Amino acid sequence: MHGINPGPLFIKEQPVVFWGLIASMYLGNLVLLLLNLPLVSIFVNLLRVPYRILYPAILMFCVVGVYAVNSSMVDVGIMSVMGILGYLLRKMDFETAPLVLGVVLEPIIEYSFRQALAMSDGAYSIFVLRPISAFFLVVALVMILLGLKPLIKKTKDWRERLTEAERGA
Repeated sequence: MHGINPGPLFIKEQPVVFWGLIASMYLGNLVLLLLNLPLVSIFVNLLRVPYRILYPAILMFCVVGVYAVNSSMVDVGIMSVMGILGYLLRKMDFETAPLVLGVVLEPIIEYSFRQALAMSDGAYSIFVLRPISAFFLVVALVMILLGLKPLIKKTKDWRERLTEAERGA
């Protein structure tokens, strides 16, 4: 992201950025300490705000913030769709960390995908015919199926309960 490649060579390739990041974390912690000590009682009172008031306020700040970046309702729509998708994924017990990892690594993966297609003159068969890429595709497919397994089990259990309820009625 922003021309910085994460990985083991990050410290060697971008030492100024790395140490600037470390220094900003120390400075941020110091500022937070100075601000949080006198304001802790106010923060405790925020915990008493009812969810029916808190959630709409958070949503309003999110919408205003997204709109303020580009003054675009398309961005607000994308935020809404992603929020609904995130809610559904949370309800289906999907983990957040792999999704964040996917968003971070997506530009690198897309670049490598285009590079592989260029090397194969646009033939998608390179992803299936090569043993290493075929192995990773199979592993990815297995992981997707394992991720869907709890959803399939919940659906099956729901159908069984529905059938039992119909028999009992």
